[in-house]
Amino acid sequence: MYRTGNPALNDSTFTIQDLVQDRMTIQGVAEKGLITFVVMLAAGLSVFGLFATGSVELAFTLSIIGWGAGLIFFFVMIFTGLADNPIAVLTYAALEGLFLGGITTIFDASYPGIAIQAFVLTAGVFCTMLVIYRMGLIAVTDNFRIALFSAMGGVFIIYMLTLLLGMFGVNIPFIHGSGPIGIAFSLFVIALGAFCLASDFDFIEHGVESGAPKSYEWRAVFGLLVTLVWIYVEMLRLLAKIQSRR
Repeated sequence: MYRTGNPALNDSTFTIQDLVQDRMTIQGVAEKGLITFVVMLAAGLSVFGLFATGSVELAFTLSIIGWGAGLIFFFVMIFTGLADNPIAVLTYAALEGLFLGGITTIFDASYPGIAIQAFVLTAGVFCTMLVIYRMGLIAVTDNFRIALFSAMGGVFIIYMLTLLLGMFGVNIPFIHGSGPIGIAFSLFVIALGAFCLASDFDFIEHGVESGAPKSYEWRAVFGLLVTLVWIYVEMLRLLAKIQSRR
């Protein structure tokens, strides 16, 4: 059994079958990743377009639907094995696109230029971690994955507490503010996401070397999508915290 720190991938098992003709490849992951990104981008731009044309209420509604449905669909895909299904992955990408289109517009309206900064920095994190991984500077061991998953679990609990307490008008102090602790927390989360990328890369490499079925390309894309969306959102939050201090 092969484990990874990414919750979108951690239930995966590569099965080697000599009779399998269509196997997982790096090119296949890249092609499916491009298609998935285009779907997410199109959904995000549609929400942005609604904001730009004055249909603010509809844009907000679609963005909230994307957030709520995307969160539910995330858990459904993990626990039902739909992460291998192309329609499910592309649907999830569309939902995330609706959410990102709304949250990006809101952040950029408050801090002009923050969207492109967050996008460039997220791409930079991805490329940097890919280079570091290919150079063998990070050893993705079982202990690495366990520590990564544990840390992600802690952050997830904080997110859920923030959501639940927010319903009652209670805010968790410091970590969501623009002070040093809040900025440090965002940096920690982004670093966690970066290490999760290394684990994702290892998942892909291991799958290709093991001759995993081609359907696992979609599972790999799903895992990368989850990680990159997480990093991008936290990057927006970090940049907003920094700019609010000026």
